[in-house]
Amino acid sequence: MSKLNAGIIGAGFIGPVHLEALRRLGIPVTGVLGSTPESSERSARTLGLPRAYRSLEELLADKKVHVVHITSPNRVHFAQASAALRSGKHVMCEKPLAMNSSESAALVELARQTRRAAAVCYNVRFNPLCLEARQRVLRGDLGPVHSVVGSYTQDWLLRRSDYNWRVLADQGGELRAVGDIGTHWLDLVLFITGLSVEALCADLATLHPMRERPRAEVRTFSGKLQQAAAAEPVPITTEDCGAVLLRFRGGARGSMWVSQVTAGRKNCVRFEIAGAEATLAWNSEKPNTLWIGHRDRANECLLRDPALASPEVRPFISLPGGHNEGHHDTFKHLFRAFYDYIRADDLAAPATFPTFADGHREIVACEAILRSHRARAWVDMKE
Repeated sequence: MSKLNAGIIGAGFIGPVHLEALRRLGIPVTGVLGSTPESSERSARTLGLPRAYRSLEELLADKKVHVVHITSPNRVHFAQASAALRSGKHVMCEKPLAMNSSESAALVELARQTRRAAAVCYNVRFNPLCLEARQRVLRGDLGPVHSVVGSYTQDWLLRRSDYNWRVLADQGGELRAVGDIGTHWLDLVLFITGLSVEALCADLATLHPMRERPRAEVRTFSGKLQQAAAAEPVPITTEDCGAVLLRFRGGARGSMWVSQVTAGRKNCVRFEIAGAEATLAWNSEKPNTLWIGHRDRANECLLRDPALASPEVRPFISLPGGHNEGHHDTFKHLFRAFYDYIRADDLAAPATFPTFADGHREIVACEAILRSHRARAWVDMKE
């Protein structure tokens, strides 16, 4: 199938990001489904889309839609992804894939049964220098990996008055900082290294057990711009920050720090992967530089440049060296890989994107992290 059309569910923070990337790829978007018919109409007008779907059933009945992009709140991902797969649509779902591992396992099986391409939007993988790091690990530049450390930090929930539906366990899940951003970090480093987690130990903290909920809902990341006229206190059980010690199969060790209450860090992903021969480090706030550490010669800083990148990475670099690429470009590269895979029409081929199986793996890890935190103990991972 050469021509593919997309339909988008959700018009909050991330829905328009999907739309922009699809437009840059020349993939037609048939319309949008919001939380209400009125929201759909308003979003279709604002985003310049031809159709406002009044219900999920209406979107899934549209034969012009081949791929459904799910960018709605976490609690509805399972139902929407299930319905989309059963209707014969391919699915690109924002993380988390579902609210628990029973749901995510069911979605993995349903994607297999329906023979549809099914992806989770772990876009950070598609930073070109993260792809370059993976290639360097694969070809043995680092030697055996000894350690993987890093963090994902933000500040948009720093204050008690900062609020969004994601802070509520029944809306976003029992884990928030770990589930929302920690899974991005974990997916990234597992993708780069090829390692798998054998056991983990977590220590999480809720700095604001009470937050002030505005009478009107606050969009993700917009709290600093929105001034609420009135607010009410609401109890919070999800974590604001936390640390996870990791033991990988094969003997490597690691640690992950996640925080949505680190002043000044707007959206900062960092990793350092140390091997027997070399070390790689990357920071999303400086995404066009990869640090390469050596023992017996000068360290290096590799700039993102197609002329300097590994051949496998060059297709994911859109601009010449010195012309910076960033966050929005990762969605474009991810979607291109996903849609090219669908067009190839060979589901037996290795996936070129994060799959529902990857999304399930991250949810299993989240549940282990929560068990570890509550038990104050190491937890062995079960495949």
